[in-house]
Amino acid sequence: MRELNQEFTTKLTRWFRENQRDLPWRKDKEPYHVWVSEIMLQQTRVEAVREYYLRFMKELPTVSDLAAADEETLLKLWQGLGYYNRIRNMHKAAETVVGELCGEFPETFEGIRGLCGIGDYTAGAIGSICFDLRVPAVDGNVLRVMSRILEDGSDIKAAGTKKQIGSVLQELYPESNCGDFTQGLIELGALICVPNGQPKCDMCPVAEFCKAREHGTQMQYPVKSEKKPRKVVQKAVFVLRCVDEEGVERYAVRKRPKSGLLAGLYEFPNVDVERELTLDEAIAVAEDWDCVPMHLTRSSEFKHIFTHVEWDMKGYYLDVHEMPARFKWVTDEEMEAEVPLPSAFGYFL
Repeated sequence: MRELNQEFTTKLTRWFRENQRDLPWRKDKEPYHVWVSEIMLQQTRVEAVREYYLRFMKELPTVSDLAAADEETLLKLWQGLGYYNRIRNMHKAAETVVGELCGEFPETFEGIRGLCGIGDYTAGAIGSICFDLRVPAVDGNVLRVMSRILEDGSDIKAAGTKKQIGSVLQELYPESNCGDFTQGLIELGALICVPNGQPKCDMCPVAEFCKAREHGTQMQYPVKSEKKPRKVVQKAVFVLRCVDEEGVERYAVRKRPKSGLLAGLYEFPNVDVERELTLDEAIAVAEDWDCVPMHLTRSSEFKHIFTHVEWDMKGYYLDVHEMPARFKWVTDEEMEAEVPLPSAFGYFL
């Protein structure tokens, strides 16, 4: 078994250059492009991010455009990606870059790390890829790869583990082309040392350095602590439809509070319940909202899982006579183009 050294770095970097995926944010080393992609990729699959990234760059091609955008535009562009505080923090950081740094993205790890919403991983990725800094970027892929290579049984959810692996990698960074090494580690975890199922050790460019492969213990790593069970919330969701005086169909939505889960986004009117509502109970809720319900057209059931909570939702589709001002009444076209509706409620469209 070979010890980790610069040959490990060289082999991984060469493999990355020859095998990297063709991704739109890899076309250049512009820090704005890398930053947006890295934030989008947090908690989101690469396949899902590609089209979001292209649309985002078309609408907001520069950091100045991001800084100048209003919240509803940003939330609409982010709709479906989830974890909406990511885009709010990006907006604050863009305002800092434009307002305090004269539009120049910081070029040091400390400067990048100081921007709102940027942690050690993202600062390491931007720093190494864009500015050739010898700083590690340790995400889930890298933790998995390195825990297998080192046969390290530390809990990867523990902050100390990430710091420890970062220290090991720090010594392996090359003098130049640091971004290729960073991306090589991430790519290795995405394509070869995969999270689900058996790793493709026979295709690994650095298999000779891997202790877990030598001992046949690959599937024992990484080690992570058990997740706490999610809280389950039952919701009755109301899709209220009304035809206005011009014969146009409109649907009721409302804005969620400025803080908390899905803050500032829109939702279909809903209430938390302890059990499924009867038809009469559902109609009574709409009556309390002064909508003057006529009849139920259909119902549906969906489940949406957040990190710490699960929503079990039943939707009630009601035709109503009135459009009380407590709600915003929008057309299908307005819903599609203007209303940032999170995927938890998008099921009911």
